[in-house]
Amino acid sequence: MIYALYRGLTDAAGPFVPLLLARRTAAGREDPARRGERLGHASIPRPAGPLIWVHAASVGEVLSVQVLVRRLLERDPRLTILVTTGTVTSARLIAERLPDRAMHQFAPLDRMAFVRRFLDHWKPNLAIWVESEIWPNMLTETEKRGLPIALVNARMSERSFRRWRRLPRLIRKLLGIFRVILPWDERSARNFRALGARGVGQVGNLKFSSDPPDAELEELAAMRAAIGRRPVWLAASTHAGEEEQIIQAHKALAAKRPGLLTVLAPRHPDRGEEIAALTRAAGLRALR
Repeated sequence: MIYALYRGLTDAAGPFVPLLLARRTAAGREDPARRGERLGHASIPRPAGPLIWVHAASVGEVLSVQVLVRRLLERDPRLTILVTTGTVTSARLIAERLPDRAMHQFAPLDRMAFVRRFLDHWKPNLAIWVESEIWPNMLTETEKRGLPIALVNARMSERSFRRWRRLPRLIRKLLGIFRVILPWDERSARNFRALGARGVGQVGNLKFSSDPPDAELEELAAMRAAIGRRPVWLAASTHAGEEEQIIQAHKALAAKRPGLLTVLAPRHPDRGEEIAALTRAAGLRALR
């Protein structure tokens, strides 16, 4: 009943999708040249041979799945891997990091017509979803086509667990679609089992197998020289509302740690100027 309502609402929302995409594009959250991909229109042809579809929502998931993509390609020289994501930042990152025989598209929005168009074109032989992406229309339509689906590096926070527990029949149905669920920690494994998931194993966190991020060695050396022996702390992958707390923490710590350097690395780099303005407004010096 709840899924039928969800599907009906997403179908009815079709006329509003262009407006939504236009607003997201104006905010820098969509690539204007590739908006058709969000409607299921592929911008590149499907290569011949077996194809694995890997869905990784954003930057963190992309980084964690790189080693898996590389290992799969090494095992089968005929194989192609399609990686889908939902953010502009992840698309830029993955364009620089995908190996040969791997390609990127934006994931279709979770409306049945878009999902079907996407699957009709790509015809994947296997689907691997990463971390916590659970889109009802995409999952159910993929299952209807007989594709095996795995959820790897799966994450189920306590907050998500409490939310899904209010919809026990829906989440049991959706989790039951996955042939295999491999959580990244024991807490997530316990939460998945409590929600009725089957085939739950545990092999650890893929992020720990990832290669370290590329760095410009000369710039890194110059930054280390500039910092010297100053105390440094890093606030990474921050979101709006968190930076103000970090700025206040810096002020409190700096009184006890002269020369303290706080490095703020926001989850969305395009927020850099906004965060610099917050820092300056607090009476602190900020460099980008």
